[in-house]
Amino acid sequence: MELWQAAALGFVEGITEYLPVSSTGHLIITSDLIGLRDRGGAVEDFSIIIQGGAILAVAGLYFPRFVSMLMGLLGRDAPGRMLLVNLVIAFVPAAALGLAVHGLIKEHLFRAVPVIVAFIAGGLFMIAVDRACVAPMRRHQAAGGTGGRELRDLTPGGALFIGLMQCLSLWPGTSRSMMTITGGVMAGLRPAAAAEFSFLLGMPTLLAATGYALYKNLKQSASDGTPNVFQSLGVAPSIVGMAVAAVCAAVAVKWLVAFLNRHGLTPFGVYRIVLGLVLIGLIASGLVTV
Repeated sequence: MELWQAAALGFVEGITEYLPVSSTGHLIITSDLIGLRDRGGAVEDFSIIIQGGAILAVAGLYFPRFVSMLMGLLGRDAPGRMLLVNLVIAFVPAAALGLAVHGLIKEHLFRAVPVIVAFIAGGLFMIAVDRACVAPMRRHQAAGGTGGRELRDLTPGGALFIGLMQCLSLWPGTSRSMMTITGGVMAGLRPAAAAEFSFLLGMPTLLAATGYALYKNLKQSASDGTPNVFQSLGVAPSIVGMAVAAVCAAVAVKWLVAFLNRHGLTPFGVYRIVLGLVLIGLIASGLVTV
């Protein structure tokens, strides 16, 4: 893998990981467009590994939250303990289901057509949630109300609902961020609070996905005597991809919170639908493989 290709994938990963537009879908399409799909499963593993950059971005931006949760674990911060409990509850469903169906998803759904279906269906879903949940919050806020609950008000039941919604994001192109943000909004959180919970939930989720993919790749390569992902694609590209992803993810996270407060979910829904239609055109032109 060339360094520019690693940087391109890192840029796409960083920008899209925490936006409700599907980083996996964008990475699959980007790999096609820059000529990497013929490298097989190593590219998919590389795409997961560079999520480490996105993890570092959130760890830095929300470091006080993690300190609060640590203090809660020690019995010195009740809100931090409650946040930690909610994150564990929300994490478990997708983690358990992901282990069970990871192989099937990678074999059958890491292609352009399933991603396009998810883009368009997800776009329609986001617009519907925006009208049904976010718009009433904004009207209530304009009338002097709160405009939705804060993160500290999230209940364990609400966290479980968000976790179950995250299970749907196992379909490539659906977007983990989309499902957790919309799940948070449907649970009564205001959009910015739902986005923050989504960012924090992304930490254990991405760590698990990254660690599992790396473990599987290293174990398989050792067993078969074949190059692992670092040997196949290069150590330098891996470092470049993670570094670019970290910087871009930090920018995207800061931007998203402000954007959701002003504009809600509909612009992302429209983007997903338009992108799905554009991809249909790229497939018809032969630029993207089915």
